[in-house]
Amino acid sequence: MKISYREALREALREALAQDPRVFLMGEDVGRYGGTYAVSKGLLDEFGPDRIRDTPLSELGFVGAGVGAALGGMRPIVEVMTINFSLLALDQIVNSAALLRHMSGGQCAVPLVIRMATGAGRQLAAQHSHSLENWYAHIPGIRVLAPATVADARGMLAPADPDPVIIFEHAQLYNLEDALPVERVWRACDISRAAVRRTGTQASLITYGGCLPKAMQAADELAATGIDVEVIDLRVLRPLDLDTIAASVRRTHRVVVVDEGWKTGSLAGEIVARIAEDCLYDLDAPPRRVCSAEVPIPYARHMEAAALPQVAQIVAAVKEMLNV
Repeated sequence: MKISYREALREALREALAQDPRVFLMGEDVGRYGGTYAVSKGLLDEFGPDRIRDTPLSELGFVGAGVGAALGGMRPIVEVMTINFSLLALDQIVNSAALLRHMSGGQCAVPLVIRMATGAGRQLAAQHSHSLENWYAHIPGIRVLAPATVADARGMLAPADPDPVIIFEHAQLYNLEDALPVERVWRACDISRAAVRRTGTQASLITYGGCLPKAMQAADELAATGIDVEVIDLRVLRPLDLDTIAASVRRTHRVVVVDEGWKTGSLAGEIVARIAEDCLYDLDAPPRRVCSAEVPIPYARHMEAAALPQVAQIVAAVKEMLNV
């Protein structure tokens, strides 16, 4: 039976709450409203207001409360409505959660999970639509995850402990449906390695989150023209799985990185730099990046689509590398 990405996240939350009394969920509208994207719908009735806590509209305040609760021995899961709003809590995330284990010489742990929606494609304009995952992937002391499949949405929460973990859920994926693999497979979700979603020989498409379906569709379209590409789903943005990236590049000798972030200062740029450092002589063509246009994400549907990476751009980048 198929379930949605949203339902998979809800089941992961339900399991965490049921198995450990120290776990609680907090954030804006997670209780009575059931979550901005309906991920926590029904959990308030099941677990009560002590475990499912609606917060004031203050990301700085409730993320800080989550850090304090984690230091005090709890296992908080904090939901931030959208990645743009998380910037209000940067001090708590970057200067507190990420640093306390290091600055205490290992005496303090911060077993905190922060979930947040990211990405565009829903006509919510600039303040609700950006992809800033790379800002967090830049910070030592945080593990950064980006589940792009139903199985990863179900399996990534359980191993996200004991250090601070940020889970980015692309809002375009919430309605994605798929059948979960057998329980032992998703329970073995590895939050340290990338996943090869499709094997190929002529080019590597490296991506994550909401761009994975586009990369897979591009691979299908390319296959219909006789071009065989490999698709790598990063899944883990910090620490990057450089071994899987390098192995793919050495198989295919060409690479296109697809990233919904802006090209300037992007995660795509970091990946290309690492490839240049470690695999330069394995490349038969310069790497390509397909990223969002360097503008705030527009509201109008046609302009929003024009600003984001699209399947046609990915296909064109691969064909350009292959001179076809």
